[in-house]
Amino acid sequence: MAEVWLLELLYGLGRFFLNPAFYILLLFAWLIGIQRTKKERKDFSVRIFPFNSEIVECILYGLISGVCVSIVLLGLGIVIPVGFIALTSVLAILVLLIMQPRLLSPAYVIGGAMLISLFVPNITVENQLLANWMTELEESPLFMMAVLLSLMLLAEGFLIVRKGHLQTSPALKKSKRGKQIGVHEAKKLWLVPVLLFIPGDALSSTLPWWPVIKTPFANFALLAVPFGIGFHQFIQASLPKEAIQLAGRRVLLLAIFVTILTVASYWLPILAVAASVVAIIGRELIALKQKVADMGSAPYFSNNKGLVILGIIPDSPADKMGLKVGEIITKVNGIQVKTAKQFYEALHVNRAFCKLDVLDYNGEVRFVQRALYENEHHELGLLFVNDENDWALTK
Repeated sequence: MAEVWLLELLYGLGRFFLNPAFYILLLFAWLIGIQRTKKERKDFSVRIFPFNSEIVECILYGLISGVCVSIVLLGLGIVIPVGFIALTSVLAILVLLIMQPRLLSPAYVIGGAMLISLFVPNITVENQLLANWMTELEESPLFMMAVLLSLMLLAEGFLIVRKGHLQTSPALKKSKRGKQIGVHEAKKLWLVPVLLFIPGDALSSTLPWWPVIKTPFANFALLAVPFGIGFHQFIQASLPKEAIQLAGRRVLLLAIFVTILTVASYWLPILAVAASVVAIIGRELIALKQKVADMGSAPYFSNNKGLVILGIIPDSPADKMGLKVGEIITKVNGIQVKTAKQFYEALHVNRAFCKLDVLDYNGEVRFVQRALYENEHHELGLLFVNDENDWALTK
């Protein structure tokens, strides 16, 4: 028995690489990286993060979430029909083709697939494989798919809170008044590999208590599925970490509410439909609320107290000095600064050493100083927004 399960596990993992969504997801993660580096060079004449950062994040950050989702699905004995997986893959690919990663949220992809699956009984096809998939989909309780939706929505909230704020890209744009302002952009794609049961004939249960959730399928097989989760947010009115983690916590609250509806749908199946609708509407409202609140507030990276740090080049002197995005530089080498030009002039007073007065997040002044060397960024590696409707880079 153990050998059968182990062999099927290997088959299930191998089938992971047959899903075209996996390769398309990686391709678009790479394209997002290329797009980001081009914009960084346009705005600041320098690449801030490596172009392959998005691919690394895509592959690594979703693994833990995928393992957790897999454990719950396998533990409950949830069986997801292949037709539903194919439907989610098609929707995910369509979302990627229009370059809208935020629509790759499980709320839209899985929730949308659940609503589309309601119309399957009214569709007739001649292809036998498609007909079998549609039959399985029709026979499967929508509750099964709602469980997957709830778990993936929880995974999305977790990823946004823990990883969404990492390596956000600074950018420049024009305000409504035509003034140059600084923003941060978080554009993420996460690969979440999920191992789950599908209808098949390779495995069966001999335990009276498992599967915990009874299904219409006596036999099943294993399949690893490359689910994708996307996230996209502009931040101009607050620190990137604060705004993104707030969005993540809201997604987690939405996921908890959807989970409650999912549990209740075990006894009242119509609530599974409600769970998908609530997920879609709720996720859109979260994005809309964040956008309206951000656009209606004063730009964070413009301040009359000093020069606000918009970005920091990794491994630069500024990075090694412990400076943080959003902190305010008030003095350089004892000279008060409020513009990038003043910063440059004060920094050049002493080319071998610099001392900065920095206003931190708590409004307290701290002093940072460091020797400068010839092979380092000669102007610390800080990115600013110039108050004179122009941009400035300290290389």
